[in-house]
Amino acid sequence: MELQILNVIQTLRTPLLDQIMPLISNGIVLWILLPLLLMMHKKTRKAGLFILIVMGIDVLLCNVIMKLLFHRIRPCDVNTMIPLLVSCPTDYSFPSGHTAFSFAAVSGLWFSNVYKQWRIPTLIFACLIAFSRLYLYVHYPSDVLIGAFVGIFCGWLALQLKMRYIHEKE
Repeated sequence: MELQILNVIQTLRTPLLDQIMPLISNGIVLWILLPLLLMMHKKTRKAGLFILIVMGIDVLLCNVIMKLLFHRIRPCDVNTMIPLLVSCPTDYSFPSGHTAFSFAAVSGLWFSNVYKQWRIPTLIFACLIAFSRLYLYVHYPSDVLIGAFVGIFCGWLALQLKMRYIHEKE
């Protein structure tokens, strides 16, 4: 069923989207800039550090633990008839690391309570990155859905650790 969903998404392909989607997918680099920019200002330094911690937890959980635990083959390896716009990644598919990292960054921003006006635009951007992974035929829908949950969970987990650490320190 998931390959059918991906094949339906392939019917949406246009020359313009074929140019834009790889760029959106590579927009994951912007998430690294977000906490670094926040850390440059004394007022938002703690928020930037918090977001970096959330993203670190995500990389550990998603890329080191889950991908190696589940070993899910990518759709581009299963259905080689679809012409790819990017190289088929060589690591495992589940969960989507791009999506998890994006939602980890967004949840870190939300839970840090800075720049509330950035919440919706960053959430939209995270959703676009998630969709791009489907459009590019490198992830299954469940990879992306679970990736979003993993990223949000990492933000929540970091918040719980932060609240516990601050509470114990007082």
